[in-house]
Amino acid sequence: MDRRHFISGAALAAGSAALVARMGKPARAEGDFAVTRTEDEWREMLTDAEYSVMRQEGTERARSSPLDKNYADGTYLCRGCDQPLYSSDTKFDSGTGWPSFWQAKDGAIGTKEDRSFFSLRTECHCSRCGSHLGHIFDDGPAPTGKRHCLNGVSLKFDAA
Repeated sequence: MDRRHFISGAALAAGSAALVARMGKPARAEGDFAVTRTEDEWREMLTDAEYSVMRQEGTERARSSPLDKNYADGTYLCRGCDQPLYSSDTKFDSGTGWPSFWQAKDGAIGTKEDRSFFSLRTECHCSRCGSHLGHIFDDGPAPTGKRHCLNGVSLKFDAA
């Protein structure tokens, strides 16, 4: 085995080990949250898909959420604690297959650096319970230029 193959194999093994180590472990947004639950309480109140996204930072399949194409007037709430997160006034069709917004309600979300999958992204979560919502990208519309790309399973919709 030559050096190039050895280094490539070692890098692949290290990356795979890191991914496997992360799988199945609850992801934690940093900070203290007003709403807290045990992992058993979260599992009891959420479906498997909701738990995977909200508590383990998973991602739902694109175009699987009915909230992606919902353009009714109202407010999008956190499924974990009912905190109002986004107004329908800031929702737009990003074409990505996930509900997208250009701005959250003041103080409704927290963010952290996400270095998973060999990239640097901005993760966003509910500021009240820490539930994972999705990621924020710099390719959104005016006036913010941001795209809050969210998992529909993390949200509930309250029609106006």
